[in-house]
Amino acid sequence: MSTFLGMPATAPRGVGHLRGDQTFPRAAHDALGNSQLRRNLRHATTTIRGKSGKVIAELPDWQELRDAGSAIKADVMARLPELLEELEARVTEAGGVVHWAADANEANEIVTRLVRETGSSRVIKVKSMATQEIGLNEALEEAGITPVETDLAELIVQLGDDKPSHILVPAIHRNRSEIREIFLRAMPGVDPALTDDPPVLAAAARRYLRETFLSTEVAVSGANFAIAATGTLGVVESEGNGRMCLTLPDTLITVMGIEKVLPTWRDLEVFLQLLPRASTGERMNPYTTMWTGVTPGDGPQNFHLVLLDNGRSAVLADTAGRQALHCIRCSACLNVCPVYERTGGHSYGSVYPGPIGAVLSPQLTGVADNASLPYASSLCGACFDACPVKIDIPSLLVHLRNQVPHPPAERAAMAAAAYTMARPRLYANAQRAAKLARIAGRRGRGLPPPFSGWTAGRDLPEFPSQTFRDWWAER
Repeated sequence: MSTFLGMPATAPRGVGHLRGDQTFPRAAHDALGNSQLRRNLRHATTTIRGKSGKVIAELPDWQELRDAGSAIKADVMARLPELLEELEARVTEAGGVVHWAADANEANEIVTRLVRETGSSRVIKVKSMATQEIGLNEALEEAGITPVETDLAELIVQLGDDKPSHILVPAIHRNRSEIREIFLRAMPGVDPALTDDPPVLAAAARRYLRETFLSTEVAVSGANFAIAATGTLGVVESEGNGRMCLTLPDTLITVMGIEKVLPTWRDLEVFLQLLPRASTGERMNPYTTMWTGVTPGDGPQNFHLVLLDNGRSAVLADTAGRQALHCIRCSACLNVCPVYERTGGHSYGSVYPGPIGAVLSPQLTGVADNASLPYASSLCGACFDACPVKIDIPSLLVHLRNQVPHPPAERAAMAAAAYTMARPRLYANAQRAAKLARIAGRRGRGLPPPFSGWTAGRDLPEFPSQTFRDWWAER
């Protein structure tokens, strides 16, 4: 069944996890007070950065691979409708059923209906950003269906009634003592003598998940890539849980963002080199599972592919902003971002944290709904250098800042600044007056109202004792 997606629309409110309850500055202020969180984040991101840098240095053609990845993604975005129709045709020919979901509500309704039709009341899940984005777990639970996350980090987040804090390592904000407490509190059948030794914790999760794998008939997955030429879907992962989800159940339902399509297997070759090195610091992913439709007597006998828009067409319509859709969810930008390392993922309010979240989330929801995120960056450029597909995140941040609804006082201040800086004598007088502003400001370090908001989260720079003009005049 196909559905016309209509004109570009943003992700609907009231469903999914693209909008936070607080602005980024407010949430970040709270996170900065959590010293344990900052220690956990610093340790984890430093470790991943070190591993990633080491294996990337092994490839003399890394920059050429980045160029190739960027070019392939640009080509995909330029002919996305054509590639999606080709993908639908090939999946259908191979025995799968393709569903088109315009937004999160429609995707959740489709998946819930498909699960109900199987008669199952429980599904196992592969880690999937798309299903987190649409709030699928909440929708299934509301329908009386129990979703069980099988990725270890996602399981920790689910059992802890928590939210992911990182794209690749969702429980990056938890240390092993906290994980032990979560397992003891929420994992069915766990040994009361459980210790916080990592192998012991992993063994407890394995025992619980093995029983769940063998007794559940429906699985829900995401997809890292889809090959339009053959209708093949792919998931890469490190634990093997994904392969069990993708092969053991009778019914497999995959929810995939429409931007994940690639034209051919030749294109996939590039990303299977870029992704593991940029994300986990590995030369290749331990498990790469590919499947094409249905094979009688082998694997799931019912396969459904849900192609999710949920604001992506709106992003695609912005010729400058569409490069955010190039993202392959490697999280390299998070691991090098000084802002993310200090505030963590929850501060961003969206399932997509860090620099890529600061540009992707506002575009999916409409900039007004996530107006603080384009400012959640120092514009240092580290994310651009780290991105394996060369997404120019700093330029995108500036692009989105220009679209943010600015308050009247800020607009008036910018107009006054432009007027002043165009008149040298007036500008010189303003420089002298600026020194007095510190005296009237908050504790001598802020600006007075109505400009005090600018200095609420930053210190006013020290003014030099002598301006350049004064120095030049004395020469």
